[in-house]
Amino acid sequence: MNQASHYVDLLNWLVGPVKSVSASTATLSRKIEVEESAVLQLRWHNGALGTMAVTMITYPKNLEGSITLLGEKGTVKIGGPTVNKIEHWTFADESPDDALIEKANTQTSQIYGFGHTPYYSNVLDCLQGKVKAMCDGLEGLKSLELLIAAYQSADSGNTVHLPIKY
Repeated sequence: MNQASHYVDLLNWLVGPVKSVSASTATLSRKIEVEESAVLQLRWHNGALGTMAVTMITYPKNLEGSITLLGEKGTVKIGGPTVNKIEHWTFADESPDDALIEKANTQTSQIYGFGHTPYYSNVLDCLQGKVKAMCDGLEGLKSLELLIAAYQSADSGNTVHLPIKY
């Protein structure tokens, strides 16, 4: 789940808050004390359904990270090695945003360490009182709560509803 947290953040931001989660986790091939694979079934408050699959045992290396949103009036796939490329963008209705898609794609030579620069700049600007935070601690807690709910579901075998009742 450590690696999946970034995708959980993106899903919360793109689709909205999750209503419930059913999860399974496993340690299939590594001799470690945590899971290296997880599968989540998600239900959002807006009625959308989704799945998430994460594994750290892809041979010979991680191929990509991607998010695909399928809808009755549009389909989007964001992929690439660091979720840095809009690979598919098709909607029933045209929008001025359609022309911005190519500009949203970024290149990276390394999947670790280069995607955080805009975030760090925002943190520094916030500390100097220049701008508001792009993401604050409360936003981070939403993703953390979903990850905790996924662990609870995997441990109990039950669907867990959010917000979690402690």
